Amino acid sequence: MRHKTLLAVLAAMLLVATVALPSASSTLPAAQAQDKTVQLTVYNQDLALVSETRSVPLETGLNEVVYSDVAALIDPTSVSFQSLTDPEGMEVLEQNFEFDLVGSAKLLQKYIDQVIVVQTQDSQTYTGTLLSALDNVILQGEDGAVTMLSQEQIRNIDFPALPEGLRTRPSLVWLIDAQQAGEHETAVTYLTNGMSWRADYVLLLNEDSTAFDLNGWVTLDNRSGASYEDAMLKLVAGDINKVEEPAYARDVMMLAEAAAAPAPAVEQREFFEYHLYQVTRPVTVKDNQTKQIEFVTGQDVPATKFYVYDGAAGYAGYGYGPVSDAGYGAQTGNSDVTVMLEFRTDEASNLETQLPAGRVRLYQEDVDGSPLLVGEDQIDHTPKNETVRLTVGTAFDIKGERVQTAYKPLGDSGAEESFRITLRNHKDEDVEVRVVENLYRWTEWTMLSETLDGVPVEHSQLSSQVVEWRVPVPAGGEVVLEYTVQYRWK
Repeated sequence: MRHKTLLAVLAAMLLVATVALPSASSTLPAAQAQDKTVQLTVYNQDLALVSETRSVPLETGLNEVVYSDVAALIDPTSVSFQSLTDPEGMEVLEQNFEFDLVGSAKLLQKYIDQVIVVQTQDSQTYTGTLLSALDNVILQGEDGAVTMLSQEQIRNIDFPALPEGLRTRPSLVWLIDAQQAGEHETAVTYLTNGMSWRADYVLLLNEDSTAFDLNGWVTLDNRSGASYEDAMLKLVAGDINKVEEPAYARDVMMLAEAAAAPAPAVEQREFFEYHLYQVTRPVTVKDNQTKQIEFVTGQDVPATKFYVYDGAAGYAGYGYGPVSDAGYGAQTGNSDVTVMLEFRTDEASNLETQLPAGRVRLYQEDVDGSPLLVGEDQIDHTPKNETVRLTVGTAFDIKGERVQTAYKPLGDSGAEESFRITLRNHKDEDVEVRVVENLYRWTEWTMLSETLDGVPVEHSQLSSQVVEWRVPVPAGGEVVLEYTVQYRWK
């Protein structure tokens, strides 16, 4: 064998192995990757279902069938294989997932105790039995002499052949018994990790934040270790139940930079208890690629911007009983007023569609027409005819103050508590602030008094323990909300 560089030898072996992968039964037919068609169903839980059909030449009797170019993160226990040409006459005797991939270090380890030829940088040639290749290459010649060569000294290595058991790509291998010879259309399905999708939304607000235009993008990440050419792509929105098992050891590749694809037509439909999105054209999903596909748009969607002051955000109680500690939640020091945006997914809002869970980025045009980011938030899976609320950020010119003004124990049967909430508006326009209070001391409570600047008002009850007041605050002004609540825990 003439001497070649180590990389050239390995490249040649990879090329040969791609065409016909050797095995213990090298005369048996193998599937050809170029004949395959692919359907790809991706879930937003690091999971994808791959369905392929390939043409395989079979002989009567025992055959070895090799599917190369399968995902490196495949779940071997999920694989299904059948002949579409003769489903009754083909029996699967054995199934293997082989991922012992060829590489320079792996190749050297496979040739321990075998003869190889090594050429060094100074054109010396050494032929001998390979004893070790951990750090240095150690050879023993026919005369028993031992030669140790560092990796830096080596220029060429000749190997007699690709060792049995090494694959150039992750492969599924079946031993089958066929009754009918000839070309068989075969189908395989399997689950793989390393692939998921999410929704990303771009929301452009008008000048007064009363409406917006929406573009929704599918962002598909493929780190499964395989590429999928011209696949029929389906995306399932929803959380399916999965049985967690110990993960297989795999090499996880780094994510490539995002590349946006042209906006195709995307069909939406219900499937079981989920929603399914199908791209109506073939899509190529490369390994280590992030692909974006536009799937929903909306124009002039009505929206409501509002402000929320939750002075005791994060405080909760009665996990183990009543909260009788007078200092609990008394002085939180929280003065931030949150900016929220609300809209509906219905026909009246020009957005009668379901929205899969994902990230929403909100932009608004500046006076020069350039869009600026004003906030971002996450949404859950949202069906049609629902209300979506987004947290945009913190208001710069509106502040709140919450102070406990009284706490009176009622023996061991309850307590009365009073708060004063002050809202200050430094804007040049009037605003409304939704003041939210979580009545966290106990489940049984009664509102004894509630006033706004001394005038009686009434709260709205959002849930069994959460109340709200919608408080108008004039431009450059200040208002004071006071309330007293009585808790009974006996």
